[in-house]
Amino acid sequence: MEFTRRGVMLVIASPSGAGKSSITRRLLAEQDNLTMSVSVTTRPMRKGEIEGKDYRFVSVEQFNALRDGGELLEWAKVHSNYYGTPVADVDQLIGAGRDVVFDIDYQGTQQLYEQRRDHLVSVFLLPPSIPELKSRLQGRALDSEDVINNRLKNARVEIEHWAEYDYVLVNDDLDKTCENVTRILQTARISRLRQTNLSGFIKGLQVQIDSL
Repeated sequence: MEFTRRGVMLVIASPSGAGKSSITRRLLAEQDNLTMSVSVTTRPMRKGEIEGKDYRFVSVEQFNALRDGGELLEWAKVHSNYYGTPVADVDQLIGAGRDVVFDIDYQGTQQLYEQRRDHLVSVFLLPPSIPELKSRLQGRALDSEDVINNRLKNARVEIEHWAEYDYVLVNDDLDKTCENVTRILQTARISRLRQTNLSGFIKGLQVQIDSL
């Protein structure tokens, strides 16, 4: 028997360069029932970005109204811009049984735990070493050396919060790590807490026993 269920809220976090984006992209390509959470942000749209797919772009005033009205599950200010996760969008998806993956830091994860603990599963990815992390950042050829060094300093802060996540994986092999994250998602999907008609099924079994 298949039970109806609420969706899983899956957080995948890591220091920059540790593999979060690569694993998230692969999961989205392989998992039909998985959707990327679309954040609202006050930063300007970048070339190639699509409204409603990459972000929902709003003014500071609009963002403040959403935040003050309790319409955001989590929010943060990053590099002078605001980012947040709309409550209604996420609740609609998980209520329909769809799983949602989040690209947020430890601060956002803590806020999600406060709001939706029963539906949240979090994974933190570690690099095999800091020299390897630096090599990956340099290999992307996206940032200057100063920016890379700043990302490495930020990595120290992010790594300090490793114990706040449900699972911690060392991403020394992308395929293996992706397989492990997939297993974590599959296990979360069948958790007792997410089965919405399980209690009714059990009551039915009890009625059958009583009628013997």
